[in-house]
Amino acid sequence: MQKLFYLVLVLTCTSATLFAGVSKKEKEILIDFYKSTQGENWMVNWDLSKPVSTWNGVEVKNGKVVSLSLFNNNLGGTLPLSLGKLKHLEVLNLAFNHIGGTIPESITLLKELKVLRLGKNHFTGTIPVAIGTLSNLEVLDLFDNTLSGEIPEGLGKLKKMKWLYLSNNELRGSLPEELGNMESLERLELSDNHIKGGIPKDMAKLKNLNTLVLSENEFSGRIPEGILSLPQLAQLQLQRNFLDAFDLKDINTMRESLAIFDFDGNGQDFKKRDFRHFTPDAEIGTADTKFEDVED
Repeated sequence: MQKLFYLVLVLTCTSATLFAGVSKKEKEILIDFYKSTQGENWMVNWDLSKPVSTWNGVEVKNGKVVSLSLFNNNLGGTLPLSLGKLKHLEVLNLAFNHIGGTIPESITLLKELKVLRLGKNHFTGTIPVAIGTLSNLEVLDLFDNTLSGEIPEGLGKLKKMKWLYLSNNELRGSLPEELGNMESLERLELSDNHIKGGIPKDMAKLKNLNTLVLSENEFSGRIPEGILSLPQLAQLQLQRNFLDAFDLKDINTMRESLAIFDFDGNGQDFKKRDFRHFTPDAEIGTADTKFEDVED
């Protein structure tokens, strides 16, 4: 009978932990977020009189807020500093909204964060320097904002990072060599910025990379040896830079399945080129180079 009593007690406590509401502190942080991002104008807003677990886009696990996902929900305003106190947060997806202001440095306190999506908003200022301390981060999406400054070198410390999207911003400076240390990286998209200088040779260390988008920047020089033969690379976009033309040695190192986007003959548009159909006697690096177009 005593054993049964303790078993019931354990089950009761476990149940209470699993289904308990979030703490008063976390609820206050969410309300602060709601007000700061103009919750009354959201497409689907929150009934603040109801339990947090019923609020759209909020996931609660073991009484802790672990996910805040309000993709394309007409959020405006700015992000509050208090957001960095949701210390159990694993997913923060606020992409495709109208949030402005700067990305608060307090976001770098979210050490459990795996997914950070703030793309397609109106953020200004720089990428927080300490973002490289988010060691569990797997997805960082900041594309299509008005972010300026340089890409933080600390990003190279993120060994679990798989997708890094920074396209369509006002980023400047050079591409940090440290990005070559992101051993899990699969997609790197940096198009339509003002990044200059050479492509770091350490990028050839990214053995899991399948997509590399560097188009519409100010890169110059030669493409480092090894990038064109990366084992997983399937898509490479280089158009509208100042890179040197390919030579025959480059062509010979390319994997057959690698597709490269480059200018077409009029220098305005670009099409997908398949190097499996490269004609060896064509003049390499000119608009007359003969490639067979393939469907996007």
